Amino acid sequence: MASEELAQKLQRRLQLEESGAAAEGEAVAAKGEAGAGDEAERSCLTASAGAELSAKLCRRQDINEGAAQPRRAAVFNPYTEFKEFSRRQIKDMERMFRLYDSGRDGYIDLMELKLMMEKLGAPQTHLGLKNMIKEVDEDFDGKLSFREFLLIFHKAAAGELEEDSGLLTLAKLSEIDVSIEGVKGAKNFFEAKVQALSSASKFEAEIKAEQDERKREEEERKHRRAAFRELKSAFTQ
Repeated sequence: MASEELAQKLQRRLQLEESGAAAEGEAVAAKGEAGAGDEAERSCLTASAGAELSAKLCRRQDINEGAAQPRRAAVFNPYTEFKEFSRRQIKDMERMFRLYDSGRDGYIDLMELKLMMEKLGAPQTHLGLKNMIKEVDEDFDGKLSFREFLLIFHKAAAGELEEDSGLLTLAKLSEIDVSIEGVKGAKNFFEAKVQALSSASKFEAEIKAEQDERKREEEERKHRRAAFRELKSAFTQ
């Protein structure tokens, strides 16, 4: 009886050991398959990174040999690109642009343009607003950058906008005068000014005028503060 019980226990133990070995074998096989998959993925990523690096090295070699031109980031300077406008005019346009750029992202989108036209007293339809943006949307992003906003006034002053254009309405109602000192040749006053001053001296004269205006405002503030102190001392005596 004891021998039969012992035999059963030994048989049970052998079964457990055999099942454990089988499970371990399956785990090793699964790990091997996973490792093979990871290796394949790493090979794919390495090949992709290698191709990208190779392309960059080839482009660098072409640039060094003069076969290709390096890419340069375009830096927008409104004062040099839109020389037909004075510094004061561009600053006025910038103030107007920032006023309606409620998202503070450097763009005027469709809804912000809608609000602008309503504030100017010339509301537009949804299609009309889209057409306004389309007329100057050089990068086709569906919104107005500051450069594209300046293009509105450039085209308006140059007579490049249709009479029924919403952009022309915007330019006329903006209270930014580009007809007097707008595009070269627009008016006699501006023609005389261009003849009297070169572009460089005109630019310097505008900067000096701004500096003089700031000095004058500072002097006025000093006088007001001094007058206030005198008035205050008179009451405290």
